Parts: sequence; structure tokens; C-alpha cells
Amino acid sequence: MDSSGINKPAGPRHIAIVMDGNGRWAKKRFLPRFFGHKAGVDSLVKIVQSCIDRDVEYLTVFAFSSENWKRPSDEVSGLMGLVLAAVSRYLAKMGQMGVRIRIVGDRDAVSPKLRNAWNEAESATAHNTKLTMSVAFNYGGRWDIVQACKAAITAGVPAAELTEARLSEFMAMSYAPDPDLFIRTGGEVRISNFMLWQVAYTEFVFSDCLWPEFGEKQLDAAIAAFRDRDRRFGGVKEAPAVAAV
Repeated sequence: MDSSGINKPAGPRHIAIVMDGNGRWAKKRFLPRFFGHKAGVDSLVKIVQSCIDRDVEYLTVFAFSSENWKRPSDEVSGLMGLVLAAVSRYLAKMGQMGVRIRIVGDRDAVSPKLRNAWNEAESATAHNTKLTMSVAFNYGGRWDIVQACKAAITAGVPAAELTEARLSEFMAMSYAPDPDLFIRTGGEVRISNFMLWQVAYTEFVFSDCLWPEFGEKQLDAAIAAFRDRDRRFGGVKEAPAVAAV
């Protein structure tokens, strides 16, 4: 609590990021969109280290949504290849940094080769505790809620016992606390079907910065904005008592 009596949050403990603007970054440089995505991966690696330096425990990034299959086939293929290359190039480094990698999303639509790469990344970093980085790939917030409902039904949870807390146990990211801070780059101000269940009381920061240009300065600005918020979680804080004169 600061001198004004407002409860200023510490943290954030968990940051979620929609990494938007890769394609526009490339277009500004008269490059194919693929080069924007490649630059975006390099930016992500830097932000991971920045989060570790700032004691962030969980980082969740939106890498590929369930709607991104609508993009041109050559861009989708390039993204799949880029994921494989990124695992090969950065897996050892992430391990040395103490990062635990987890993939969240519907894996059925991707190739066995990509699934194997994900499994390798998860198993190779499972022992790390410095930062848990969740990569949302072929993920959608509505898909997450539906799959959680199906899992609860399969587990035999009676309808009368299906509370919010119980359903949360079946969400794709049940291992992580809800995000404290949601950042979207690229100038758009929408959620785009990302973590719909988990962001009920998350603080939002929208940045005009294109993702490949997003660095420590922009991250610190977002964290500062978060720490300046008065988080009441639906409640009302009582005014401090005034001493009788």
C-alpha cells in the first residue's frame, strides 16, 4: 500500500503476451512475412531473459491461434518450419536459462514431427524452475473451455459439483495461476480468443510497438502500468479510518 492508501500490486507473477505485428514489421522493410516471424522468435528469447531478470515466474505467449489456419498455406508452412528450427536452435539455451517449456493447445492438427519436437522440448526442460514458459499453439480460449467441459464429463464430475474452481482443474493451463498482466503488441486492442477463462481479473496493457521491436523498455513500461493499478477483484476497499479530533 502506498502513501495514498491504494493497494499497489507487486509482481506481476504471470505475464501473458499476444505477440502481434510480425508481418507488419516485415512489410515495412519490404521483406516476406516469414522474416517478421523469425525476428519475433529472436525478440521472444530476449523477453524470456528479461522476465527472468524481473522475477516473473510464468510467461505465456500466443504463438499460433486456432484461427491462424486461415492464413496463406505458405505462411502456415513457414511457421511450422520456424517452430522446428527454433526448438533446435534455442532448446539448449532455454535449458541453461532455467526455463521450463510447456505447449498448450490442440495437438491433433499438427504433424507428428512437430509433436515430437514439442515433446522433446517439454521433457528436456521439465526439471527447470526459474521460469515456466507456456507456448499457446493451435490454441483458442473457446477451445480450452470446451475441452475442459469434455474432460470434466469424461472424469464423471456430476453437474451439481461442477463449480468454477472444479472446472479450472481441467483447463489447459491448470498448472499456472491466472495471468496478472496481459500485453498485446502491434496496436490492436482485442483479446483474439486468448485465455478467455483465465483473464477475468487480469490487467491489460496494449502497446503500439510491433513485436520484433518490443524490448526491455516496453516490458518495463507495461509492468509499471500494472503496478500502478488498484486491483480490487470485484470488491471495494474500505477508506482508512479518520481519527477523532
